[in-house]
Amino acid sequence: MTSSELWTRATADRYDAEEGEMSSAAVLGPTLDFLAGLAGDGRALEFAIGTGRVGVPLRERGVPVVGVELSEHMAAVLRHKIDEDTLPVVLGDMATTVVPGEFTLVYLVYNTITNLLTQDEQVECFRNAARHLAPGGRFVIELGVPPLRFLPPGQVAVPFDVSERHLGFDTFDLVEQILVSHHFTRDADDGGYRRENSRHRYAWPAELDLMARIAGLEPERRVADWDGAPFTQDSTKHISVWRKPA
Repeated sequence: MTSSELWTRATADRYDAEEGEMSSAAVLGPTLDFLAGLAGDGRALEFAIGTGRVGVPLRERGVPVVGVELSEHMAAVLRHKIDEDTLPVVLGDMATTVVPGEFTLVYLVYNTITNLLTQDEQVECFRNAARHLAPGGRFVIELGVPPLRFLPPGQVAVPFDVSERHLGFDTFDLVEQILVSHHFTRDADDGGYRRENSRHRYAWPAELDLMARIAGLEPERRVADWDGAPFTQDSTKHISVWRKPA
């Protein structure tokens, strides 16, 4: 097992409700268009498929999808949405788990590569993607740009959400490239707050390009969002595509 933290049953059960905005048509539409266009007539493999937020509607568009998921609780939620024959899921980690067959697309969305807490494991994730790709196939990652420009000297925390029901901020260990996301979520029943946190290893776009090169993949495209906006120095995230040479 890699260093990824496991999602618990309680977290899995409320995940879809708490990430409702990410499942909206406005978010999913461009995501599915982008991924379906790269998959073409081939199969797609989603690393860390979770509850199927992307994989299930992509399969409904006609793209054959297989998933890899570390948390059995997240996979169980997905299984309530779609059967195993229609969308198979293999329990395992995204750095080492091998799925039979070749794919024209391997993808990893919503910052999930940061769940791997060491550089070596992130490199192995790239190698695992390359292992599954057919010649000419693509590996796609969606990842935020580390917001270190918001850190004045001596400060270690950056807020990312301040709303009626949720307070969220990240704290940074700049030496180890580790961030911890802290969440305080208001409970609808008693008005109290539930506290959670998760650890992540952030990585810069250029570092990912080097990981791809180590895995034998070539950079093809980098944009700021699923709509294809240009990636600039002010972009807060990127969608990066690497290609396995034919």
